[in-house]
Amino acid sequence: MPKWMLGRLAAGVLGGAAATLAVFTVVRYQTDMRDAAEHIAGMGSQVMETKCGPIEYAVRGSGYPVLVVHGNGGGFDHGLALGQGYLGEGFQIIAPSRFGYLRTPLPAGATPALQADAFACLLDALHIERAALLASSAGSTAALQFALRHPQRLSGLVLHSPNAPGAVEMALPPRPLLNAIFHSDAAWWFLSTQLRTQAQHFVGVPAGFVLTPEQAAAVHAVLAQVSPISRRGDGMLFDTFFGNPAINSCPLAQVTAPVLVISAQDDPMALHANARRLAEQVPGARLLAIGDGGHLLLGHDVEVKAAVTQFVRETQ
Repeated sequence: MPKWMLGRLAAGVLGGAAATLAVFTVVRYQTDMRDAAEHIAGMGSQVMETKCGPIEYAVRGSGYPVLVVHGNGGGFDHGLALGQGYLGEGFQIIAPSRFGYLRTPLPAGATPALQADAFACLLDALHIERAALLASSAGSTAALQFALRHPQRLSGLVLHSPNAPGAVEMALPPRPLLNAIFHSDAAWWFLSTQLRTQAQHFVGVPAGFVLTPEQAAAVHAVLAQVSPISRRGDGMLFDTFFGNPAINSCPLAQVTAPVLVISAQDDPMALHANARRLAEQVPGARLLAIGDGGHLLLGHDVEVKAAVTQFVRETQ
């Protein structure tokens, strides 16, 4: 066969393979998006009309109420997972979607203090006088504001890998780029599925951290649970550029509730040094320092669950 014919044949084979791969990728993307939407729709969340506006939330279990506040990229679904993972039996998990996440709108002039008031409005609507709070990462800013603004409503506060005062090491990409990613389901899907190693940094896996197969599956699940990101993008931008920096002006010394701070020493997102400083500034706060595991505290589920459950029971 002449060389020119071999060249055309090779080009045809490669073109066909590329077209097949493209079709397969589009089908997989559409399937994943449909599955994500159906999963969220099937989790039984409700939208409560409160004095502070509409708030999406879901409830699981029975017993002493614990308001579980999700971090960046979350929603009520992440709150449910956090509560069910770290709380034992005998608690009622109340998981709201914060401002700009899923079916809770981002109001004009939103602040962490306004979000804290919305937590109180949700408790009012549910006829709950007093509760514990379990807050993760970016949700810690509003949780601390709740402790400051509504101390009589709070029995105890657990801060999991918290956003805390101080410098950060992870440089932020330009806001226009993050805005595009945070509002594009396709872009996030491609990043989290096709560039998974790079995407791990978005959920705080330390550089060089060797994942076990179980931990790799857990990280992949967390990345997948951000989809559909377009329904969380407003909240993610608010957290990144306003909510997180606002922690630096929070008067921590005025917090009166019992506080438990849990932080991994190798967390690249919410630095352990900052979490330690937060615990030192809140009167009487306890610090549980985890040796490794990054932002997700990988490999320490049993230890953390025992500490959280004991703390909430002791302070209720």
